[in-house]
Amino acid sequence: MAIRLRNSLTRKVEPFAPADPENVRLYLCGPTVYDRAHLGNARNVVVFDVLTRLLRHDYGADHVTYVRNVTDVDDKINARARATGRPIRDVTDETLEWYHDDMAALGNAPPDVEPRATDHIDAMQAMIAKLVADGHAYAADGHVLFSVATDPEYGSLSGRSVDDMIAGSRVEVAPYKRDPMDFVLWKPSDADTPGWDWAGPGIEGIGRGRPGWHIECSAMARRILGDTVDIHGGGNDLLFPHHENEAAQSRCAHPGEPFARLWLHNEMLLVEGRKMSKSLGNFFTIRDLLDRGIPGEVVRYVFLQTHYSKPMDWTDDKARAADATLRSWRALAQPGGTPDPAVLTALRDDLNTPQVMTELHRLAKMGDGATLAASAAMVGLLTDELAGWDAPAVDLSPWEAKLTAARADAMARRDFAALDAMKAALTAAGVQVQMSRDDVTLTPGPDFDPTALEGAE
Repeated sequence: MAIRLRNSLTRKVEPFAPADPENVRLYLCGPTVYDRAHLGNARNVVVFDVLTRLLRHDYGADHVTYVRNVTDVDDKINARARATGRPIRDVTDETLEWYHDDMAALGNAPPDVEPRATDHIDAMQAMIAKLVADGHAYAADGHVLFSVATDPEYGSLSGRSVDDMIAGSRVEVAPYKRDPMDFVLWKPSDADTPGWDWAGPGIEGIGRGRPGWHIECSAMARRILGDTVDIHGGGNDLLFPHHENEAAQSRCAHPGEPFARLWLHNEMLLVEGRKMSKSLGNFFTIRDLLDRGIPGEVVRYVFLQTHYSKPMDWTDDKARAADATLRSWRALAQPGGTPDPAVLTALRDDLNTPQVMTELHRLAKMGDGATLAASAAMVGLLTDELAGWDAPAVDLSPWEAKLTAARADAMARRDFAALDAMKAALTAAGVQVQMSRDDVTLTPGPDFDPTALEGAE
């Protein structure tokens, strides 16, 4: 079965065909490194990690190049540096290290190439100069701006009309623009702001400055992957203006082949049914969850339960259920298997990870630990990199014996009050209680507190 993916440009699920099967090229818009990554930041990384695993399986590990950029020049970074009194490079280096640690904690493999924007200023200047020379950009008040009116295809990616885009709150209005939709390619820097001397072909009135956000990915993607990438991705909040602007400036700078053959975007994230917001008190970084004792593999499992094209709702109940499931799967998993065909079919069908999870439950129920492990690894679960978190923090076997005896006594006497009280005490202590006809299993959950069991009977 050929891989099928949802193309944001055509708004259809369609067969994926790379330009060169020997060189499949992916580009994901990466972090702006000024603060910790939150849950929403991590979702597209998990999606692209799963996609990369599938592509490496189908095309060969050596025939896929995954690029994820780092934005390390940005006004938010400048503001954070000023607020903390630290050098900008210290802020970006520290934040990028946090990002790497948090993404690895979720089981994501690093990209093949991770370009930093500040290392590619020359490529950005060259692209800007070409856009000016070809009549697609102009200088004004120390800025260089892209002229949206020169691109008849502008708006095709996001599907927005010009009026809708102008009405959007993310369109910056400035007196030096010829058109409200025009966007900045280069802007001046003062003495206290990072900047680079203009080294490209002369453009009147343009000197020391820094790039606008959108030009970064166009220049770096072309330098590393060529004129056209096979798949370009990110969260759907990037569709407009970021990806719309990337596509416009790229096709105008290098007409002919499209900038991306397929655009892939994931939907946003909710927390307990509500939009994640600091004002609502439901804003979580990945580090917040890890520090609460929720393993990265559990976070990843919860992500995979929802298709990437649908809003994902993070809940503590889902995390607790994921914890229990993964513990049972890890107890069953064995090496030496191969991925189940049904798992591969689900992945090739637009990365249908909810169906993958259904198939993994089926394999676990069958007791096929080797196929379960190999199949789960296709979505980054049950891997050696994420192993170890499921080791019990305390020996609960005495409580299992007590609960087994209490159940036998309750069945004999037909009085379940004492059994229910013991189960309630264990649950209140964060222990996950599983009782089958023949067995009792107690598992420390993510909120397990052994001190709560002291003196409980």
